[in-house]
Amino acid sequence: MVGAGQLARMTHQAGIALGQSLRMLAETADDGAALVAGDVEVGDYRDLADLRRFAAGCDVLTFDHEHVPGEHLQALAADGIVVLPSAQALRFAQNKAAMRRRLAELGVAAPAWRDLSAEADPRAALAEFGAETGWPVVLKAISGGYDGKGVWIVETLADAEPLLAAGTALLAEAKVDLEFEVAAVVARSPFGQGAAWAPVETVQQDGICTEVIAPAPRLSAEQAESAQQLALRIAAELDVVGVLAVELFVDRSGGLLVNELAMRPHNSGHWTIEGSRTSQFEQHLRAVLDYPLGVTTQTAPVVVMANVLGGPDDTEPALDERVHHLMARWPDVKIHLYGKGFRPGRKVGHVTALGSDLQVVRARARAAADYLSLGTRAKVDAHE
Repeated sequence: MVGAGQLARMTHQAGIALGQSLRMLAETADDGAALVAGDVEVGDYRDLADLRRFAAGCDVLTFDHEHVPGEHLQALAADGIVVLPSAQALRFAQNKAAMRRRLAELGVAAPAWRDLSAEADPRAALAEFGAETGWPVVLKAISGGYDGKGVWIVETLADAEPLLAAGTALLAEAKVDLEFEVAAVVARSPFGQGAAWAPVETVQQDGICTEVIAPAPRLSAEQAESAQQLALRIAAELDVVGVLAVELFVDRSGGLLVNELAMRPHNSGHWTIEGSRTSQFEQHLRAVLDYPLGVTTQTAPVVVMANVLGGPDDTEPALDERVHHLMARWPDVKIHLYGKGFRPGRKVGHVTALGSDLQVVRARARAAADYLSLGTRAKVDAHE
């Protein structure tokens, strides 16, 4: 696995039960997965020589992020390395303009969009687009964005001037009249077998996912089925191998619009560790190793995952004591910490709660995550 962040850390855990040893290419020895795994190499995923050294002897090369240059992946494939998902598939997660073009060819619904980087005069193109769709307009970096980074909402052309002047390759999208957001997470093997989890509702704050609710409580059965089938179709059409997360907007009319794609285990699937018979991390390994895929039945009627974000530097009590108190107060809540340093707003872990009452389960997960983040500053009683 190229990358040694929290996704690699949790994939490593899943690999142990399958009798697999996960080798990781870490940027530093302090990366979250590098702290717990035995087979770690430190190198630069942007350097082809480092990638070649790392991949030597691997059965299959996969990823915990989408930032490896596509030309490097093509070179590794030419060397005989099995790369999954392939460079051809991963391109649609790395390049938002390529994704939008391909999904448009497939007739997949999406927000109105325009590739400003392909225009002779991006300013004039944006002005025209804003006049057609209405302001505000969403601008996205065509490559490299994540967790709200590389996404800007601009009210006027003047607001966009600094971004246009910076020379970043940009995509313009119409701002959706949004009801809520969901994610459909699926997996596909080289054999072509597919598996889908129940679509989940994702709660975003400042561009960062804070909660995931499974199954999505506001989706109708028909919408949920449509989201699953859409994600499986996209996986097949793009020849994705491994886990694919399709992030979707639900607009005011109930329509499903594709927002983003991720071809790896995804934050919206973390709930599956305790909440599904097969976690997304085990499923990703099954898929890239071309094992039969596991069942995706939920282990409880309601599962809620809440991200733990770093709080203030002076948060009290100390983290170990917060963990102790959390375990005492909510003994059924499962804790996952990623071995990352706490800093305000950074994803440093998640908690998962299970049960049958949505309101109760959601409150318990949110309270536990807030306590890990904020300690005595958390207004825990307000959640209970």
